[in-house]
Order: sequence, then structure tokens, then C-alpha cells
Amino acid sequence: MTAVLTLTPTVARQLAITKQRLAGERAAATREGMMDIMRSIRCLQLDPISAVARSHTLVMWSRARYYSLADLERLIYQDRQLFEFWAHAASIVLTEDYALHEPMMRGYAEDTSGYGERTREWVDQNEALKAFILREITEKGALLSRQLEEDGVHPEAWVSTGWTSGRNVSRMLDYLWIKGIICVANRVGGQKRWDLTERCYPQFASAPRLSPEEMTDTSAQLAIKALGVARNAHIRQHFIRQRYEKLDDALRRLATAKCILPVRIQQEGEPAWSGDWFIHTDDLPLVERLQKGEFHGRTTLLSPFDNLICDRVRTRLMWNFDFTIEIYVPKEKRQYGYYVLPILHGDQLIGRVDSQMNRKQKRLEINTIHAEPSAPLDLSTGKMVRDAIDELATFLGANNISFTERVPKKWSKSLR
Repeated sequence: MTAVLTLTPTVARQLAITKQRLAGERAAATREGMMDIMRSIRCLQLDPISAVARSHTLVMWSRARYYSLADLERLIYQDRQLFEFWAHAASIVLTEDYALHEPMMRGYAEDTSGYGERTREWVDQNEALKAFILREITEKGALLSRQLEEDGVHPEAWVSTGWTSGRNVSRMLDYLWIKGIICVANRVGGQKRWDLTERCYPQFASAPRLSPEEMTDTSAQLAIKALGVARNAHIRQHFIRQRYEKLDDALRRLATAKCILPVRIQQEGEPAWSGDWFIHTDDLPLVERLQKGEFHGRTTLLSPFDNLICDRVRTRLMWNFDFTIEIYVPKEKRQYGYYVLPILHGDQLIGRVDSQMNRKQKRLEINTIHAEPSAPLDLSTGKMVRDAIDELATFLGANNISFTERVPKKWSKSLR
């Protein structure tokens, strides 16, 4: 496609950061503010590791700072404006996007792949377990998985062997969840309490389905808006990962309708970045402001699963920032640390903070701070990094922060 607009790499980065709500004024730390963020980024990835805090809470904190966790949970489990489902991973997504997730529910394990066939075979073999779970939830209301295991007539029969090793109850719950038959009604101490989807979200049962074209056109536009600027491969990795049916056709339709615009990314005097890039037409006024220099960046720490950087290939291309989570790397082989928070400073990723929250002593422990080779090593930047760490400590309820000697020397006076 012929590009109608050229963006410099700097403007492309600034557009992506702004659309991810990581520049300019922070959103209000209210339920309305959080919904505004969710409508911009579309999903919050869930991850059980809480060395600092659960990832979805950190992603929201980077954008809304001192919001209430209780307010976020109310949006999910009481107001039901959000719900837990599978986006680019297990995530919190918008209830208003239900029609975009419904095709996955309808089509899960219905394909002819080896995985689909094995899953259907396993479900058929465990039909009694499926009926038991649905009967228990229907009659008793929302239940924890352990309650289902305790209430089973022969719970030991629900243990898998071989390639399905693990508890069959948990596996069947996950199957019924992805199929949209049950949902996470709420959580107790982090544990999921399961209920019937039709009971928690009765409006879904009668919701109209989208055609495949409507589904892809709508989802692709939302993904491009969230990413700011994107290629086909970036869209496929975002939001409803790998579920964009006939995406190339959709992009041509959207470009013809002028819903999206092809752009070139190029620094003057250098080759253009490869591939077909797009922005959403609605973002043209923002692009014009950024081209005039109206970018107001912030300094903040990012969850390792933050939406801005969850596509590692895109992150390397746009920010020259090679990021790998080293949780499962043996300690002696880690380059940066166990739970590393990238440092966003303006339109650059300038470093990494390896940290841990000591909840018993209410202390945020900073194990190491690494600066990228291109990072500005002045006292002012060091002070902004320290301010970001202070803000995180306040959000986590830490009474103090501890630092080791493993920090950039030229930032050290600002950090302590």
C-alpha cells in the first residue's frame, strides 16, 4: 500500500506511548478513569507472580497511579464492566467487547487440529465430571475449585495421568471457562470462584453475533488504536492474539474506507522501516500535535507484562530494547534479575529495575538498577527514576525503600 504520511521513528514511538496512556496527564484514579484506560488499551494481562505486585495492578498503576485496588475489583466482580477471559493471554477485558471474544468461546476445541481433537476426546471421556461440575454450580451457586474437589463423590477419579497430568477438575473448569459456559464470578484470596456465565452476564445469552468480517474489522481497529502505529504482525500479537481472521483483507477494506491510513516510518537520510504500517484515522490530529513537538512524556516503571512491551519483537524494533523475563532462568545465569521493571522515560526505555516487595516488613527492595547504554546519566534523570520508585513504593504501601550498591554510578546521588 502507498503510504500517505511519513512519521519519524521518534513520532512513531511517541504515538505508541501516548495511545497506551503513558504520556500526558494521568487518568483519574477513579472507576471512570480506569474504564477510560481500559477502553484505550483493551486488556490487562493476568499473571500470578507477585514479587512486586500482580501484573495487572502494575499496568493500571503506570497509568492511573494511586487508584484503589478495591475499585478495580468492583469494576470486575460487582459492576461487571470488566471480566476475566483470554485476550493475548489470560486477561481482564471489557464486557462491552464480549462479542469480540465470543467467537473464541464458540470455536474453542472445535477445530480439526491435533489439539482440538485431543481436547474433544478428553471432554468426551470426562463427560461425567463435566456434568457434575455444572450441576454443582447450578444448584449451589458460585464455587471455588477446591469445593468442587471436596464435594466430588470420588475426587480421586478426577486426577489425570500422562499428557493430561494434573487435576481434571481444574482442566475441566478451564475448558468450560474458555467455552464461555462458566466465568470467574469473583475471587477469594486470589482463588477463582466459578459461576454460570448466563447467571453473571445474562445479557450475553441474547447478544447478536458478529460476522467474521465485522469481528476482524472491529478488532483490528481497536488494536491499531491501542498500538498507535502497527504492522500486520503487531496487530496479530495484540488484544485477541492470533484470532484475526483474514487480517490482510480486513486491512485493505479499512484502508479503502479510510478508517486506517498507511504510513511510512523513516528517519531523514535513512532507509524506511520495512513492512506496511498503519495508524487509525481518528489519531491524525494527535499525530499532527506530536509532529509539532507537543509530546509530554513521563518517567514511570512498567510491569514486565505491560501492554506497551508485551510484543518483544516490536519492542526491540521500536525502542532497541531487548527484554526477556528471567523468572525461569537459573539465578547465576540471569543478566538483569528475577522480576525486572523497565524504566520508561519520555519516549525511551532507559533502564531496568530489579525489585521485590517485602510485605512482611513493608519495604520495597531495589536489588539492582541497570541503565541502557543510551540512557541519559545526569542527576536530573536519576531524580526522575527515584521519583518513579517512590511512587511505586507509595502505591504498594511500603514504609521504606532499600537500595544495594548495584545502581548506575552517575544516578546514585539522586537515588539515595
